Amino acid sequence: MAVATDQARDYIIDQRKHMAELLTGKVTLVTGAASGIGRAASIAFAREGAKVLVADMTEDGGRETVELVRKAGGEAAFFKCDVARAADVEALIAAAVKTFGRLDGAFNNAGVAGKIARTGDDTEENFDRIMAVNLRGVWLCMKYEILQMVKQGHGGAIVNTASAAGLVGSHGMPAYTASKHGVIGLTKTAALEYARTGIRVNAVCPGVIDTAMVAGMVSTHPRLKDKLVSVEPIARMGKPSEIAEAVTWLLSDAASFVTGASMPVDGGMIAQ
Repeated sequence: MAVATDQARDYIIDQRKHMAELLTGKVTLVTGAASGIGRAASIAFAREGAKVLVADMTEDGGRETVELVRKAGGEAAFFKCDVARAADVEALIAAAVKTFGRLDGAFNNAGVAGKIARTGDDTEENFDRIMAVNLRGVWLCMKYEILQMVKQGHGGAIVNTASAAGLVGSHGMPAYTASKHGVIGLTKTAALEYARTGIRVNAVCPGVIDTAMVAGMVSTHPRLKDKLVSVEPIARMGKPSEIAEAVTWLLSDAASFVTGASMPVDGGMIAQ
C-alpha cells in the first residue's frame, strides 16, 4: 500500500511539473526557421520558455521570425546557415553556445522539396540538391549538436523533420522520398547510439502542411492542391503550428521516455 501511495505522489509531482512551461530554461535551435514549420516552432518554443537560435539561409525571413518571437515575449537570435556546409553547421552550434551558454534542444527542420519528376525522369542535379539539404544537412546538424550535448554532459533532445513520405512511397518525388527515409534511419541509429548519454533523438513526420514549400509545388501543378487534400482523411492541409506543438512536446521532458520514434502528424494519411 505504501508503494502505491509513493507512486501516486510521484505521479502528481510529475504532472505539476508538466503544467509549467514545457521548455522553461532550455536553449534550443531551429533550422529552416525563416517561415512555415520552422517559424511556428520557434514561436512555440519561446512561448514554452525556451531561448531560440533561429537559423536559415534566408536572412530577411529569419530576422522576421526573431522579431515575432520577441513580440511574443521570447528571447531569440538569428544565425545565417547553410545546413549542407559543415563549416556553417559547426559555426551554428558555436553561436548557440556563445549566445546562450549551451544547447539543450534542436529541431533540424531545414529541407527542400525539389522538382516533381518520376524516377526515370529525375535529374542528377535535383537529386543531389535534395540529398545535400534534406539528408546530409540533418546528419551534419546532428553530428555537431550531439558532440556539444555530450560535452555538456547533461543530455538533450533532438527532433528531425522527416515526412509521411519517409514512411511510405510517394509518386513523382523519388529523391525527396529517399531523403526522408534516410532521415528516419539516421534518427533511429543516433537514438540507439546515444540513449545512455541522456540524449533523445526523434523524428516528426508531417503530412500535407500549408507551407510556402507546398504552395510552390501547387503553383506549377494547379490540380495538385485538390489531390493533396484528397489524401488527407481529415480533409484539409495541416497547419505549421500543429507540427510545432508535436515537436515542442518531443523536445520537452514530458517526452522523457520517447527516443528513436518517427511520429506521424499527418491527419491520418498513412493510417489508410
